[in-house]
Amino acid sequence: MDFFSSFSQWMTIAFLIFLGFLVLLNFINLPANWIVIVLIAIWSFFHSDNPQINITYWCSILATAVVGEILEWVVLAQKSKAAGASSWGTFAGMLGAFAGAIMGAPFFLGLGALFGALLGAFLGCLGMELLRGNAFDKALEAAKGTLLGRFLGALCKCAAGFTIVAISARRLTTTAQELTQSLSLQTASLDLSAWLNQANNIGC
Repeated sequence: MDFFSSFSQWMTIAFLIFLGFLVLLNFINLPANWIVIVLIAIWSFFHSDNPQINITYWCSILATAVVGEILEWVVLAQKSKAAGASSWGTFAGMLGAFAGAIMGAPFFLGLGALFGALLGAFLGCLGMELLRGNAFDKALEAAKGTLLGRFLGALCKCAAGFTIVAISARRLTTTAQELTQSLSLQTASLDLSAWLNQANNIGC
């Protein structure tokens, strides 16, 4: 029982660490926070007796994910607009970030996806602004703004994602501790029952 309870705790910790790494996928334009929530939902399905995973918990992490999405769009739009980027340039930057992340993923143990996303955002916006007839200097400034907005927006989403993991950590680790205590009580109860049966047999 001690091995099982310890294993359960370590599995919970490993799961939370894994979720933390998944949050970083926000940098490559993937819906990382929503993937984290789906995985937590699957985890909760197999721990349906956990009172910590309640409606308040789900509302809090869903609201956090939505706030992260809003912040990303607001920051990206604000930085791009301040640098003179058009709506089409901003959109092209987002598409470029996604394409660059895919192309860069095989390099540097996956870290190339981050650099590919940033480079893709820059080149996507730059190319679109040039196609729209803007001067190179103006298009370059717009691309820089889109690059900065993309990076800061991803940081906002990552902050929201880590908040979700932090909220979940307290709930899930509490479950593991409660499971350990329950198993310990069951073991103690079984030992006590065996001792009483032995005492009764000796008395007879």
